[in-house]
Amino acid sequence: MMATHSGIPLRSNWFQVPRPVSNPRLRLFCFSYAGGNASTYRDWHTHLPKDVEVCSVQLPGRGNRFKEKAFTDLDTLLNSMLPEIEPYTNTPYAFFGHSMGAQVAFELVRKLRDRGCPEPKCLIVSGRRAPQRQKKSKPIYTLPETEFRDEIRRLNGTPEEALNNPELMDLVSPILRADFQLIETWIYQPSDPLDVPVMALGGVKDNQVSMDDLEDWSKVTKGPFCLELFSGDHFFINQVPDSLLSTVSHAIESVLGGAEGLLATRKTS
Repeated sequence: MMATHSGIPLRSNWFQVPRPVSNPRLRLFCFSYAGGNASTYRDWHTHLPKDVEVCSVQLPGRGNRFKEKAFTDLDTLLNSMLPEIEPYTNTPYAFFGHSMGAQVAFELVRKLRDRGCPEPKCLIVSGRRAPQRQKKSKPIYTLPETEFRDEIRRLNGTPEEALNNPELMDLVSPILRADFQLIETWIYQPSDPLDVPVMALGGVKDNQVSMDDLEDWSKVTKGPFCLELFSGDHFFINQVPDSLLSTVSHAIESVLGGAEGLLATRKTS
């Protein structure tokens, strides 16, 4: 669907906007996990304030962009996305990213800052270790197909009906492999902390992301920081959507309401 910018249509296949808002008080850009697509966030607008426009990011290789080649390098992805998202930054906006999406969102904020663009009102990172905490396990994107699919099954993010459908997995597996290559070949480069409120979200049963991994997101910003935990595993965003969206909605109202809001007062102990 066509998105809008200050009431003027802006054509971009990078974003899907289920409920366009002519003059949004804030745009929430949502970045999905590995193998995911914009449809992950298609219903979020029903749980958020009516003057918040949800913009789901659609990466190449999936959904309506399935004929395009998926990116395998994060810098290449970011450099392609920058000119698409930059026109939106004159309207207040925030980023939400889960797992791989959190990594993409964080690096995109740094790129926008370095280009002198307005920074987001808030960065919400979900189900992802802080960028300076590098994963120590071996990459999976180079594994033979059978072993790769076994690892995907273990991560519990792909529906069982898809895993048990060889034809469907033949379509899905290349996207997953490209996304994991993008994640696993990325090397964090330290820079000055952001001046943006950061909220880190995690699942209490997530065996991929520890409490320390989440707490260290506080080190990427000079602004307010808080941490929230939810019942569920790494994919808690699909398991407890009501609780998650209530938190996201409160965070948005907080940053729009001023520095004394939710993010400034709810600190991690």
